[in-house]
Amino acid sequence: MNLHEYQAKRLFAEHGVPIPAGKVARTPTEARDIARELGGHVVVKAQVHTGGRGKAGGVKLAHSANEAEEAAAQILGMDIKGFTVHKVLVDELAPGIEQEIYLAVLIDRAQRLPMIMASAAGGMDIEQVAEEAPEKIILVHINPALGVRGYQATYIADAMDLPRELWRDFYKVVSGLYACFTAKDASLTEINPLVITSQGKLLAVDGKMTIDDNALSRHPNLTELRDLEEEPQSEREARGAGINFIQLDGNIGCMVNGAGLAMASMDIIKLFGGEPANFLDIGGGAKASQVATGLRLILSDPNVEAVLFNIFGGITRGDEVARGIIDALRTIDTNVPMVVRLAGTNAEEGRVILADADMETAVTLSEAAQKAVALAGGAQ
Repeated sequence: MNLHEYQAKRLFAEHGVPIPAGKVARTPTEARDIARELGGHVVVKAQVHTGGRGKAGGVKLAHSANEAEEAAAQILGMDIKGFTVHKVLVDELAPGIEQEIYLAVLIDRAQRLPMIMASAAGGMDIEQVAEEAPEKIILVHINPALGVRGYQATYIADAMDLPRELWRDFYKVVSGLYACFTAKDASLTEINPLVITSQGKLLAVDGKMTIDDNALSRHPNLTELRDLEEEPQSEREARGAGINFIQLDGNIGCMVNGAGLAMASMDIIKLFGGEPANFLDIGGGAKASQVATGLRLILSDPNVEAVLFNIFGGITRGDEVARGIIDALRTIDTNVPMVVRLAGTNAEEGRVILADADMETAVTLSEAAQKAVALAGGAQ
């Protein structure tokens, strides 16, 4: 679950990370009132779950309450990479920025450890820094039993040539960001940039945070921070049906039971030159109704040119999946070709149910993927 900048920074502040004073506005009038309260010199920032806000015109400086109102009027309703801006953050303007730093805590899946990533090249996309100047990125792994140690923060600060008088404050920021990461079961806490002001202070003027969905049951207060306006209608509907669904950019719809099998199915589609249109895991014990809902979600994407079903029956029964496919096709008028691979529990019964349906069948995943790629127009 992604959080907005204002939500992330407020959580960071709970753990001692310094942030600017600011409030969220949904109307230009609210933005004007907030700016007046903050003294007039503010930055007005679009709140959407995507990067590139500044380049798109979604970040504007204002030096009076009236300018803040005008900036908010220009930003609200703006489309940024497919996301409509419904609210803006009005933050107090940082007093003179001397240096910008990138700082994040994330999971290094290869090492199976949390990791601090830092760079003196703050304010830029970290992917761009990694591509153009990888030597500017500093990585430090954290032992979860020990947390952030002082010498680790000192090493990072020294590697970035931070002024020595800021090292103690930098340790507080790093340890606070890591504390927020662990306390909230996050997969990412990021400040870009963490700035050094002309007053010699550190300030997190931007923030990004991603919460592990699997941990939300432990954080009911965080669940309330989910912004449904930012999520595609298909993903909201899938969550309500108990289905894991993520829209992608390809043309081959995928319906699979089990996250690992779904990832393998997507990989093999790409191996044979295709592009998956979605990640869809109907779960280990999916019923016909969930299968029908999943298929409707897949076919609601106009880019889908073929659908691949890859079902390995354990708890999920092949006949239940087959009934769900048939039920969905009764209510959906589609000519999108489909390939079905059923294996495991009641797979034979499922194939019997699908015998009269107009779709391809396959015995192996490789065969199914190749057929789906061919039906979708071949390798991309």
